[in-house]
Amino acid sequence: QVQLVESGGGLVQPGGSLRLSCAASTRTFSNYIMGWFRQAPGKEREFVARITWSSSITYYSDSVNNRFTISRDNANNVIYLQMNSLKPEDTAVYYCAASKRGGSDLSRYDTWGQGTQVTVSS
Repeated sequence: QVQLVESGGGLVQPGGSLRLSCAASTRTFSNYIMGWFRQAPGKEREFVARITWSSSITYYSDSVNNRFTISRDNANNVIYLQMNSLKPEDTAVYYCAASKRGGSDLSRYDTWGQGTQVTVSS
């Protein structure tokens, strides 16, 4: 019955940084994997990063690796996405999601937030 709400999106210049937050309405099961996805206009939703809720095991897509960092705060039921060295192609609506199965495929995620807009433009 977990519900997810993203925040922290906005307008940023190329090379800038943003920190996204995903707050859960209730404590997520300890065996859940939390993920960040994004969707640009006219494009399919794509995987960005994931992290296990009970540990700090992480995985990133090639497009954001070495620029984005996913982290967690178990005590406050929050997942973060720190985005550095942002590029115009990072412009999208960013969604957080929860999965009991993990992986990068959309079908593996059971609960989704409403999304937060990130725009990277000079």
